[in-house]
Formats: sequence, C-alpha cells, structure tokens
Amino acid sequence: MVVPYKHEPFTDFTIEENKQLMLDALKQIESDLGKDYPLIIGGERITTEDKIVSVNPANKEEVVGYVSKATKELAEKAMQVADETFETWRKTDPKFRADILFRSAAIVRRRKFEFTAHLVKEGGKPWKEADADTAEAIDFLEYYGRQMLELKDGVKIESRPIEFNQYNYIPLGVGVVISPWNFLFAIMAGTTTAAMVSGNTVLLKPASTTPVIAYKLMEVLEEAGMPAGVVNYIPGPGSEVGDYLVDHPRTRFVSFTGSRDVGTRIFERAAKVQEGQKWLKRTIIEMGGKDTIVVDNEADLELAAQSIVQSAFGFSGQKCSACSRAVIHEDVYDQVKDRVAELTKELSAGDPYDNSHFMGPVIDQGAYDKISSYIEIGKKEGKLLAGGDGDDSKGWFINPTVFADVDPNARIMQEEIFGPVVALTKAKDFDEAIEIANNTDYGLTGAVITNNRTHQEQARQDFHVGNLYFNRGCTAAIVGYQPFGGFNMSGTDSKAGGPDYLIHHMQGKTTSEMF
Repeated sequence: MVVPYKHEPFTDFTIEENKQLMLDALKQIESDLGKDYPLIIGGERITTEDKIVSVNPANKEEVVGYVSKATKELAEKAMQVADETFETWRKTDPKFRADILFRSAAIVRRRKFEFTAHLVKEGGKPWKEADADTAEAIDFLEYYGRQMLELKDGVKIESRPIEFNQYNYIPLGVGVVISPWNFLFAIMAGTTTAAMVSGNTVLLKPASTTPVIAYKLMEVLEEAGMPAGVVNYIPGPGSEVGDYLVDHPRTRFVSFTGSRDVGTRIFERAAKVQEGQKWLKRTIIEMGGKDTIVVDNEADLELAAQSIVQSAFGFSGQKCSACSRAVIHEDVYDQVKDRVAELTKELSAGDPYDNSHFMGPVIDQGAYDKISSYIEIGKKEGKLLAGGDGDDSKGWFINPTVFADVDPNARIMQEEIFGPVVALTKAKDFDEAIEIANNTDYGLTGAVITNNRTHQEQARQDFHVGNLYFNRGCTAAIVGYQPFGGFNMSGTDSKAGGPDYLIHHMQGKTTSEMF
C-alpha cells in the first residue's frame, strides 16, 4: 500500500533546532570539500586525469570537488553498457523500479540537511532556496514512483466478444539526460529518475558547474538498490560528450534542461537520422523564459510589489520562471514602481553560508559577465531605480537591479538575462498589458495580480504561458500541484511533475488476442 502523494514540507529555519542542524550540516560537509569524484559506468568507478573543477560560487577559491571528465571513448563505453543493460532493465517489474525511487526519497529525507548544505556550497543557494531544491528532489522521487504504479498496467481500451485488447506503455531505450546547474539537485534527480523508473537506461551528463551533487544522487540510487548500468554518470564537455551522445544512433531520447541556444541545437541535431538508426529520436526539452507579472488597476498593490521582488530576485533571478518583466497599469504604475524599488533596496547579496542575505552569488564568471553586460544595456534602455552593480573579487555577486520606464521591445524586456534584473513598463489598459506580456519568444510562466474576475478569465484564455498564476509570484511550482513546462521557445511543454510526464519516456503498444 503506497500512501497518497503529498509534497515534502519546507524547513522553517526560524526554529532554532533547524538552524543548528543546518549549521552542523554545513560544518560536516566541509570534510567533503576538494575530494575527487570518478565517473560511474556500469557500476565501475573510472578516474580520468582531466578534471572538472567545481567551485563554490560564493568563494571561488574554495573547491567543492574535482570530477573526472568523460571523453568520447568513455561515452561510447557508457552507451554500450546502457544499451546492454536496457535488455534486462526494460523487463523488470515496474513496482521494483518505483520502490527504488521510494527508497531513494527516504534516504534523502533522512539526510535532508546534508544535501541542502551541499546545494549551499556547490550552487551558491541561500538556505531557503537550497531547502526547496532538496524538497523538490524528494517530491520528484515520490511522485514519479507513484505515476509509474498508475501506468504499469496500461490504460483500458475496448474489446469485442471475440478478442481481448490491451494497451500498455513500454520503455524507449537509452536516454541521454543533460541537466542544469540552477536546480542542481531537483531537476537533475527528476529528469534522471523519470527516465529510469519508466524502464529506460540513462546516460547522465550533469552541468559542468555542478557535477558533485549528481555523484551524490548516484550514491543514493545505488544504496536504494538500483542495478549497475541503469544510470551511468558521465560528466564532460557538451561540445565533446554531449554532441557525441545526442548524435549517437543508439540514443533513443534526449532529456535536456538549459539555455535556448543549446536546446534548439539539440533539437536540430536529434532530428537527423544517423546511419544505423532505427527510430526518430524523441526530445524532452525545457529552455527557459522571459516571464511577466501583470498588475492591473484593481490589484492589491503591496501584494503586487512583493510578488515582483520575490519572483525577480529569489536565487538571484537564476530560475527559468523568474520574473524579469512587470507590466503595470498606468493608473497604479508609479505606486508599484516606487514600492518595488523600496523593497529591492532592503535586499542584500552575499555568501549564503550564514543565511544573513536574501541573495547569494550568480553561478560563475560567465554568468557574472553576461548579467553585467545586460545591466549596462539596461542603463541605456530604462531608468535605474536600484542596484546596477556587482563585485566579483571573492565570489560572483550582483546586487538586485530594477529598471523602470522600459520600452516593451527593449532588449532587457525581450532577452533572457538569467540574473537579478527586472524591467518595469506601463500599459494603458488590461488588453495592452496582456499584449505586452505575450510579445516575447517565450511562454513559460506568468502571473496576474488583480481582483477583477473578468480580467482573470481573460488572462486564463489569452496569456500564453504554460504556468499561469493569479495573485502570487510566477515562481515556485510544486511537483504534482503545478506541473511545470512552457510554450514557444520555452521548450516542448513536457510538464515536469505532472500526470503525463513519464509517458514522454515511453511508447504505447497495442496487443490483440483473438478467441
């Protein structure tokens, strides 16, 4: 008997006991800093001379770990192992596969503070954001295990008196999972185990900035009873290992979360049928957003300002769902603008270790430089109300930045920045606000702050995003509660944490028996 799914509760760090447990965990994992981590192929630990160096983005001199780097030859070895293992793994009882996920969730839950501490160090996440990441990883494990149990017997179809018809889902084959650095535990765990619990074998290539936490997941899955060769851990450069596996004729599907440039490139490469390839590769792709909060003139203005600030600057704006644009009715524009600036100036960016800052660092030098360049563009395109500066001397810190009076077609209103920058613009009425909200290439999340029911219903029909929220921010979707994925250039809308997500990793098979 599996109990009904409920999402993992978040930790209240205002409780002294929880605060102390977190500080103890941060001290405990310091003994892990600077360790070497091998590849895992077919259960075998393989060390290479060439390493990925994972550093703490809040203190770039602090090495989180040295991770062996896969080569094309090792990627090929992993492919052969995964291909061979698939022949047995695909026939395993789905209940056995689901049980590995449930056991993994229990292991992570028991060590929750330890995993959260790793996310503070490797991802630069403030405690609250790191705890939510760990909770979401647990949620994915619990939810996808239950979804597999629901799908294991297929779905009912009709039969005639002379026949017995069945419709079942079977796994696809070897999947390449390329996971992101921003939700370094949750998305990595969710995309990997969704593929695995569906009966596929996996080649896991985590983001090169955050590979250590993926190794920690491998240890959990092994402890939970996952057989060798089902998930193979092969961090390495995208240009070498990633391209090789995306192109490989034995790759059956690619699951990718990351930038639009890389996602569209994968989509294009995967579409090409290689010599010896027997199938059309499937792609499950999530690429980001340019997400808008709309505020009308019948809104709770304090709620509006708080929602904009929390959604724009949580985890330094490094969420594909982050609010990077706000469209505000001209009647209330000045009030909301001033309050957003006021709230933003109360925030600080600093080392998340001691939990005294709302924001931590951005992930690396490349992100720091890109965001800084957009801030310079913003200074020409709008009026700087708050922030606009940073410090990369010790870690990569950028202060939360607000631009006002920005043209809807300006670059900072159209291009994904992926940092703590939000642009404000005004609309003359609600129709124009929705029109502006829809005027980007993306369609991931959005929010509408209003007390007008007609406006809510209009947005429900016309605001073209995969996740639409009313009277709250546009971030923080919860597995099983708000299935997550977007339209247009935000990806394939596969809706992670939703009831049909696992089906993307399977194919339908009809059997018909005559009497």
